Amino acid sequence: MAVCVAGLTNAELISVDSMKVYRGLDIGTGKPPRTVRETVPFHLLDVVDPNESFSLARYLERARAALEEIRARGRPALFVGGTPLYLRGLLYGIFEGPAADWALRGELMQRAQEQGPEVLHEELRKLDPVAADRLHPRDLVRVIRALEVARTSGRPISSHQRQYPAPEGAVAAHRMVALRRSEADLKDRIHRRVARMFAAGLLDEVRTVLEGPGFSRPAQKAIGYREAIGHLKGERSLGETMELIERNTWRMARKQRAWLKSFPAVQWLDVTADEPTEATAEKVRRLLFTPENLN
Repeated sequence: MAVCVAGLTNAELISVDSMKVYRGLDIGTGKPPRTVRETVPFHLLDVVDPNESFSLARYLERARAALEEIRARGRPALFVGGTPLYLRGLLYGIFEGPAADWALRGELMQRAQEQGPEVLHEELRKLDPVAADRLHPRDLVRVIRALEVARTSGRPISSHQRQYPAPEGAVAAHRMVALRRSEADLKDRIHRRVARMFAAGLLDEVRTVLEGPGFSRPAQKAIGYREAIGHLKGERSLGETMELIERNTWRMARKQRAWLKSFPAVQWLDVTADEPTEATAEKVRRLLFTPENLN
């Protein structure tokens, strides 16, 4: 759909996806094929090797640079993606906290697995009750990050965020559109996508990375890759692996929708199962590329 919009508007596309930045992770991330990328300019794809870590701060730096290049060419930019945290950083900036302490994160994750995530949440409540009230006990990633900040800096993450409000966003977005499909349609599309991934050679792609540079911690957690790695280690059958990817993708889709609801400027566009891509693209073009937004 984004490619169609680009064709209608002469726009260049900037990926908003934390996993498409990795070279060699193509099938599981749904990158556009080379033939498409040769006709429509894409940015923020294949930025780092899969064994490297890539932060939100690095993404924002590169996104700003890409946007400046596109504007210098006199063309509009269309941000397209996938990772709400990156989108929030683009629009509102980020809180720069202490660097990741992987040893501490591993220790906390092991405790959560052995004793339950509620144990970590209770510890967070003692160190940072404000953050604990805001976070669900099973939101392990953010609970662990809040504990990490509190332990390594000696101050709760909530006080950091109050003292250092989010800086100005990396971009000034004029309008934002989110596509919305029925639950049945979305589940069907997820089912077919997972089948296509394996038919296209996802397991071979994972083997190539494992035998080559390897996966960084963030990369190996990507849905599709972490389950495929488990299958290659003999943890589950192929059928069970595909079903698990479908379930995890569905959970991610629901979380994405919840995230998007928090953005005040978002315009929801309902898409039917049989609607042609070109028709959807024309609706998006009308919503985004009005004359006042192109100035």
